[in-house]
Amino acid sequence: MADMQTPDEVMKVELDLVDGKTVSCEVITIIEVAGKDYIVLLPEGQEGEEQDVWFYGYSENPDDPNEEPELRYIEDDDEYEKASEAFDEFLDSCEFDEMVPDDDTEDEE
Repeated sequence: MADMQTPDEVMKVELDLVDGKTVSCEVITIIEVAGKDYIVLLPEGQEGEEQDVWFYGYSENPDDPNEEPELRYIEDDDEYEKASEAFDEFLDSCEFDEMVPDDDTEDEE
């Protein structure tokens, strides 16, 4: 499902949808909510400023790091809402980090 790539490359996954179509998605992040991991995906081909992201439950086999991660459709509305809120907080922290200069970039005297 996911290919190993260098850190400079964007990680992508191919999702097989129920209707038989395959969609390529960029991995935005993996977040943890209440002890569960969720992956946030951006489907390719979306244009404009309003881009929908997709949330899936995410798990890896701790005994076999080479095994493909498992993605799980989130059926529970409350669980989906919690993952969405955690992603919003992630975005807020990213925007805050962009506004605050990194100590390493300041000139030393």
